[in-house]
Amino acid sequence: MDLQDEAECRWIKQKHKARLVAKGYSQLPGIDYTETFAPVARLDTIRALIAIAANKKWKIYQMDVKSAFLNGYIDEEIYVEQPQGFIAKSSEEKVLRLKKALYGLKQAPRALYSRIDKYFIDRGFRRSLSEPTLYIKSQGNDTLIVSLYVNDLIYTGNNEKMIQVFKEDMMKTFEMSDLGLMHFFLGIEINQEKEGIFICQRKYTETLLKKFKMESCKTVTTPLVTGEKYQKEDGSQKVDGSMYRSLIGSLLYLTATRPDIMFDSDWAGSVDDISTSGYTFSLGSGIFSWASKKQATVAQSSAEAEYIAAAATSNQAIWLRRILEDIGEKQEEPTTIYCDNKSAIATN
Repeated sequence: MDLQDEAECRWIKQKHKARLVAKGYSQLPGIDYTETFAPVARLDTIRALIAIAANKKWKIYQMDVKSAFLNGYIDEEIYVEQPQGFIAKSSEEKVLRLKKALYGLKQAPRALYSRIDKYFIDRGFRRSLSEPTLYIKSQGNDTLIVSLYVNDLIYTGNNEKMIQVFKEDMMKTFEMSDLGLMHFFLGIEINQEKEGIFICQRKYTETLLKKFKMESCKTVTTPLVTGEKYQKEDGSQKVDGSMYRSLIGSLLYLTATRPDIMFDSDWAGSVDDISTSGYTFSLGSGIFSWASKKQATVAQSSAEAEYIAAAATSNQAIWLRRILEDIGEKQEEPTTIYCDNKSAIATN
């Protein structure tokens, strides 16, 4: 192409975005707000929903509520200062009374959840007793399941027409973004294929490596030096631990799709001698619920440590069975818990 045929180009700023935020830190409990808690979906529930959809070959869709915290209704009488740049002339001394929630208010998340919850209940959905962000609607043999995480919704079912009606009604009631098939949710990548549904955190991992300047690192067979004993006080100089805590928190979230990095395998390797409980639950051909955490007490024997772990596993099994029953996948057979400690098994 000749130079005379080339077109010039330039950047054009299409829009600017700003958000008005209330000074929630100045709110007084009992006067400006009461309850503030708002539940969110557990990752176990989300993975269970993905596992069921994969087994039944259902498609999972996603939407989110725009300007989410502006949708909630508040019962309290709350006043705010007029924002700079929008002060009414000849009324500079006046304040504004809020009719709805605003970003920054302590009760804004709860107000949003309460309104969305009312929407589902009014339209015939059942709220799970074990997971307050899980909603199920049944019409004959047709089922629609919705999971809520703040303003993000994922939904699936066996009737595409029922799904479409729900989406259209939701978009009439709230200002929504229709994200189509679920591809990216809470830092988790979801690939819906004919062979199944696959989840990973590749982009999250790459971002994590760049954040901690390890994008050029090489893989190793063992992440730590084997045989190394770590102590809480080893005489080294104290440094700012904020970066370390940030790294640990980021790695913990990476276990949302990588149960294999939740633990190491040793015998009394911890300096505090507290045992670790762990479990995995499978549904179909893959696991969907897992955990690895220190026990609250020091076990006096390996049998006691295994028994504590088995009890924690049983609690999780009961909760998962209730979730599956709410979804319509009631487990008729007992859940088998595998334990390799003869003394712990004999105790039962």
